Amino acid sequence: MTRRTVLRTAAFAGATAAVGSVLPAASASAVEGREPKRPATSANGWTIQANADHDSQVWTRPVEGTGLSVAVWIGDVETILLHVVRRFHYEIEEIPRIDLAGWREIGTLHKGLPESNLASGTAVRIRPGAAAKGGFFPLQELVLRDILAECEGVVRWGGDDRTVDESLFYLAAGPHDTRVAKVAGKLRGWEATPGEGAGAGVDVLVPSRRSRAVGLARVQRSA
Repeated sequence: MTRRTVLRTAAFAGATAAVGSVLPAASASAVEGREPKRPATSANGWTIQANADHDSQVWTRPVEGTGLSVAVWIGDVETILLHVVRRFHYEIEEIPRIDLAGWREIGTLHKGLPESNLASGTAVRIRPGAAAKGGFFPLQELVLRDILAECEGVVRWGGDDRTVDESLFYLAAGPHDTRVAKVAGKLRGWEATPGEGAGAGVDVLVPSRRSRAVGLARVQRSA
């Protein structure tokens, strides 16, 4: 072997080692046949957030017209959940500050239940101490069903779950479900139009509204 061959081989080996030292971990995993670890999700498929208001998709947002605030996933989810909270506050029962809760650490929740959606900021609890079945008067539940119907099935009430939690309201659609953006867009349009949106004072007994509410309740109770 000539001196030139020895030098060329050594240079090639050094360059290969240098390139390997800067390869990202994901590439190394791919070479070894391992997939990158996926982030943990709550029961509805949204990514669990480690905290709120810091390096997170979850921020504490004011609930307009109520004096309340709650930590939720910002954007479309925020629009939908805050609409639910506002209508509840205006039409079912005024919510004290201590009776509204949003994001919670996953370690404080049951990962196998819908309450885990609190950890992704895609759920709220209204009157947390009133989770047991039968906490609403009939007229209050009529309004509640009307609110759910306005959200077109994107929001689910924990009162319809097998493990009943009447304080829980959460997104029943995943992050890639186009209904989320559609419903949020509709609600934002209402808020920008005088006489529409939360607080506009709708008649929940109008036959068309009752029909939609009853139909959705039938579907969600059987799910």
